[in-house]
Order: sequence, then C-alpha cells, then structure tokens
Amino acid sequence: MNDEIRFEGETSERPGKARYALALLPLAVFGGLAAIFWSQLDSGRDISEIPSALIGTKAPSLDMPPLEGANLSGAPMPPLTDASIKGKLTLVNIWASWCIPCREENPIILELAKDPRLQVVGINYKDKTENALSFLGELGNPFSAIGVDPRGKAAIDWGVYGIPESYLVGADGTILYKRVGPFDERSLKEGLYPAIEKAVGAKS
Repeated sequence: MNDEIRFEGETSERPGKARYALALLPLAVFGGLAAIFWSQLDSGRDISEIPSALIGTKAPSLDMPPLEGANLSGAPMPPLTDASIKGKLTLVNIWASWCIPCREENPIILELAKDPRLQVVGINYKDKTENALSFLGELGNPFSAIGVDPRGKAAIDWGVYGIPESYLVGADGTILYKRVGPFDERSLKEGLYPAIEKAVGAKS
C-alpha cells in the first residue's frame, strides 16, 4: 500500500534538476569571466589599456570648482570647465593625494606637461583640499587647471575604474585614448605617444 499523499495537479517529478541547474549557474558565470580574464593575460595585452565606451565620443561636460589655494604662475588656479579644454589637445588626469600610484606617476605627468603639443589638466578625486595642496607642493604641479570632484560625480561621468586614470581629449572634444593606472615607459611608447602623434597629424 502506498501511503504517499499527492495533491491535485501535483506530479511525482521533483524539482531537483531545476535546483541543481540554478546552483551551477553562478559557477558557470564565474568560469566564463575567469576564462576571459586569463585569455587576456595569455594574449600578452596590457589589461590596463581598458577599452572605454567613451572613446570616439564627446568628452563629458566639465564644470568643477577650482582647488582653492592652488596657484599657477602666481595666480589662483583656474577651475576645470569645458572652456579649459576647448580647442586644445588635452590630457585629463584623475588623481588624489591618498593615491600611492598617483605619487609615483607625478614625475611623468610633470614631463608630459612640458610637451608643447598638449596641455594637462587634473581632476582631484575625493580628496581633502589641504592634502591635495600638500601633494602638489611636495611633488610639483603639472596642471594648467584643476577641478575638484569631492563626491566622485565627475569620475562616474568619465567612466573611471580606479585612479590614477588619464584621458586624451582632442581639440574638438573627442576622447581619443584612455589609460587606467599610472603611466609607465611601455604605456607611453605604445599608447599615449602614438595617440598624440595621430591627433597632431590629423589636425595638421
């Protein structure tokens, strides 16, 4: 005699297979992402050169207050606005005093600021004014304009992954190149310099 009670419409098939499939789904997603990551590593590509959906599009609008207390040639540092970069090949560097790689990168940014082909501007990200000023006073100020981004709103607009990050913006306002992480010899030689040369060549 079978004592099992079944309700109307209930079948003997248990949902075990469905539950098993759902349990395996996160593992399958993780496995797929891991495969993509390892394939990039194995390809020898610099994973810091992360493609951005913004490349080839107009740069997000800039309207940020200046870093109070910062000076440029004896005058107060101007704010970072759309007018700051209009008509000029510009490197937009996102940095903060608490960012150790930003400190390591600063000498390179200082050298880039000497390049007559472009100007360098900065977005100071989630920083304290006194700390940012101390950073520039100690290491040097490469920027022709600085905008402060205390809550990270501008960084979201620019699609920032993590600082430092840099964007090369053409004279027409188009984003031409993006670098995630500090510049080094390889990223300059294989990434930024060719992008600058291409932009200058197209302009001429």
